[in-house]
Amino acid sequence: MRSADCDILVVPGYTNSGPDHWQSRWQERLSTARRVTQESWEHPEPEAWRDAVIAAVQAANRPAVLVAHSLGVISCVQAAPYLPQGSVAGAFLVALPDVERPDTPAMLRAFAPIPRAPLPFRSVLVTSRTDPYTAYDRAEDFAAAWGAELVDAGESGHLNSESGHGPWPEGLMRFAGFLRGL
Repeated sequence: MRSADCDILVVPGYTNSGPDHWQSRWQERLSTARRVTQESWEHPEPEAWRDAVIAAVQAANRPAVLVAHSLGVISCVQAAPYLPQGSVAGAFLVALPDVERPDTPAMLRAFAPIPRAPLPFRSVLVTSRTDPYTAYDRAEDFAAAWGAELVDAGESGHLNSESGHGPWPEGLMRFAGFLRGL
């Protein structure tokens, strides 16, 4: 699949992705990409975030490819059972936060439990061994439960602007390879 053959839905996490974040840069670069917007980026509510993903997929004109980061990953996984069959070609999931951890702020813990059902579309989960919000073995466990290919991003923090992943060209190359395989 080429990017022109799908609607790329960029699903940011908590507080949205700023202009230097790789999601914003990819959205500018990929002509069929658009952002899934949330009513409140600072006060996320699980059902509202899930429903925004569902609405964006339903509004797509072509098969959707989800590109999610952080809390956006959980929103996509929570939306998966509600999506029309065949409407999503695949999901490129990056930096899953473990909202089940006891040290997670209460408003983010509201997204727990993280679904463990297999995803009904092809997916990849990119995770870092030094992500402050998820232990690598937890991400590995969720990838296995979802049937997602796990990509080890090494010691890369939360794979965001703060960890030095503004443009993230390696991620874009991995995403291009993922698209070709759909």
